[in-house]
Order: sequence, then C-alpha cells, then structure tokens
Amino acid sequence: MHELSIVKDIFDTLNDHYDSKIEDVAKVQITAGLLSNVQPVLIQNAFDAFIADNKKYNEIELEVLVNDIVAYCEKCHENFEVKYHKFVCDKCLTPSSTIVKGNELFISQVLFKNK
Repeated sequence: MHELSIVKDIFDTLNDHYDSKIEDVAKVQITAGLLSNVQPVLIQNAFDAFIADNKKYNEIELEVLVNDIVAYCEKCHENFEVKYHKFVCDKCLTPSSTIVKGNELFISQVLFKNK
C-alpha cells in the first residue's frame, strides 16, 4: 500500500518546513493526477491511520484534488483531455505521448488555523 508511504512523506515534508508551527496546521491539500495511481479513498484511510498513531497531528485535515490527464497534440499544437486512457487528439485523431498534466503528486497548499 503505497498510500501510507505517501502520507508519511507528507508529514516528513511538513515537519521539515513547519516544525515549530506543525500544531498550527489545519489542512493539507494534495494534488494528484489520475496517472499517479493515488486513490483518494485509500490515501484518506492511510492519512486517518497515520494521525491515529500520531496524536500531535490529529487536528490536521486532508483534501485530495485529482487532476485529469491532459496531453499535447503535435499536429494541432493544442492540449486535449485524455478520456478512457486513449491518448488520441479529439480533433485530428493523432496519437500523442506528450503528457502535460495527470502524473503529478504534490502538496499544493498548507492552511493554518486562525488564531
């Protein structure tokens, strides 16, 4: 289950950047592309299990944003949304292997509690 290692990495990053203010973190937002193989339900379950074992994080929420897959058509010189994992331009039906968006996984936002 790679979701648990992803959650551990999220908290390692938070601790590296916000160590003295970790208790002020209210929400962590991550962005995951469809090709990253991150399942929002599984990552939420891993997140919940991690904070259950680490009480100092128990007030932190997780939000997962999922990006669609977007590819680039060399013939039309435009981006197109990949549907049903068919990397073929909607306009000209040219296959594409240039992924513009959809394989990313990163912390997109860290929100702090209002004090």
